[in-house]
Amino acid sequence: MPDLSRPVVVIGQGYVGLPLAMRAVEVGYDVVGLDLDLVRTETLSSGTSFVEDISNATLRRALDSGRYRPSADYAHARGFGVAVITVPTPLKETLPDLSFIESAAHSLAPMITHGACIVLESTTYPGTTEELLVPLLEAGSNLQAGEDFFVGYSPERIDPGNLKWNFVNTPKVISGINPVSLEKVESFYASLVDSTVPVSSPKEAELTKLLENTFRHVNIALVNELAIFAAELGVNVWESIDAAASKPFGFMKFTPGPGVGGHCLPVDPSYLSWQVRRSLGKSFRFVELANDVNEHMPDYVVQRSIELLNDRQKSLKGSKVLLAGVAYKKNSGDSRESPALRIIELLENYGAEVMAADPFVAPSRWPMHTTRVDFTADIVREADLVLLITDHDVFDFEMLKEMSSRGETTVFDARNRLGGQSSHRL
Repeated sequence: MPDLSRPVVVIGQGYVGLPLAMRAVEVGYDVVGLDLDLVRTETLSSGTSFVEDISNATLRRALDSGRYRPSADYAHARGFGVAVITVPTPLKETLPDLSFIESAAHSLAPMITHGACIVLESTTYPGTTEELLVPLLEAGSNLQAGEDFFVGYSPERIDPGNLKWNFVNTPKVISGINPVSLEKVESFYASLVDSTVPVSSPKEAELTKLLENTFRHVNIALVNELAIFAAELGVNVWESIDAAASKPFGFMKFTPGPGVGGHCLPVDPSYLSWQVRRSLGKSFRFVELANDVNEHMPDYVVQRSIELLNDRQKSLKGSKVLLAGVAYKKNSGDSRESPALRIIELLENYGAEVMAADPFVAPSRWPMHTTRVDFTADIVREADLVLLITDHDVFDFEMLKEMSSRGETTVFDARNRLGGQSSHRL
């Protein structure tokens, strides 16, 4: 186990950084949770968590222990033993935006001392750790990476809301820029998680993360396009998927939906595609095709909405449309890149009056100009069309099914939560 006398710094206190920080506190480290968002650090300091996987009680225990300090000031990183960078890596006009990594490296570099270890967890293209991060750290510290301090990459595998697999029991892929760096990285993560998976260099670790999410992205695109064609052919794609899933080998179940969301699927595969095109001058056709299919699923949902209202001699313009769910996945408040946002935009462009219900999404993440409502019978009855976008367990699906059966509203179920007997489904 690394030296407990030197603090651990976790840069970024979001869905990845906060669970890591809480686990480090739990096993005995002093942790500085760095985040430049003052509202976020103040909220954490007050004992309020905005991450579903971390309860207020867990956060409060960490604060009360005296071993967790949320801060927006890099001065509190002085003397660190391990620093983990978990900052966002979004796309900016379809290109990778590594500015948050660069900013973290510039700010952290002057704090590096002999023996320190820095680990990047942010999702990125192969080569980022060695070609971008290391030179910035060396230039800002006047120290030699791999000799004076140590650097590695370990892709985050946080799945918000997953009750089975969490930070501790999910195997952790680790790497280092040289053998001694790998040894330092492994020593740190072995103290936090049940098992580690060492790979030969940061490039392999960086590609591992992109491979995992590209695999999901491509297979989701497959069933999404299949769902569109199956509906036109009059085939129940959901029943076929369930039947195929009964095969005990050679098949993995993926289900259709209104689009993909979160940081991973809409973003990560494009990092890989961009790197292939930049370095090799070739197109990653599977990724580009999956992007095309998944990005247009919200358009398909709206087109089906128009058709359903037309069947009732109604126009989408002026109709009241209720979205059940704004977050990109069930039982989570994460609305980053959620398909619901694009659906809302399209509906409003067509002149629909849009309402949305989602008890998990914080007010600060709520889409502008969209009326927030509770998911009640009165609200459902008021809507000309209900779009079931995110199947949160807290929604009263029996009520929705019964009202749809009685013809009190029309439901388009993009998640097959109602079983298709009293609603129209994707």
